Amino acid sequence: MPSLIPHLWFDKEADEAAALYCSIFPNSRIVARRDFGEIPPGSGDHVSTVTFELDGQMVIALNGGPHFEFNEAFSFFVECETQEEVDRYWTKLTADGGQEVQCGWLKDRFGLSWQIVPKILDDLLSSDDRAAADRAMQAMLQMKKIDIKKLEAAYAGDPVTT
Repeated sequence: MPSLIPHLWFDKEADEAAALYCSIFPNSRIVARRDFGEIPPGSGDHVSTVTFELDGQMVIALNGGPHFEFNEAFSFFVECETQEEVDRYWTKLTADGGQEVQCGWLKDRFGLSWQIVPKILDDLLSSDDRAAADRAMQAMLQMKKIDIKKLEAAYAGDPVTT
């Protein structure tokens, strides 16, 4: 079976991004760095890659120059067990210029999109109780960072906290 490895194009921030991501996620490490020299020769632009592992998922980051930028068509989906996990990842990934977006989405300071989502969200939204699921969906649509207690309250129909 082939390996599927996300490959991220940065201008010149691949090392910095890999170091940040490895500092945030458990069981993460830099695996290798490679410098391919000046491309094209004489340009002064060095192309390099950083291969790193995020909790078991291999990722390659490329310093390829300013030709491309990230957009929401690609994101990392981080499924969290607790509100504390949601809060921790949200805080660390929005630090130093990151942006809160909507419905659990954010952009880190490099412009890469992340979805920070509690596992319970899927349970609530896929419930056979469609009215409760719809209330949870409407609550989620009003949020930037997902708040589990507010989702559960909306699901339960609690008018005080919805």
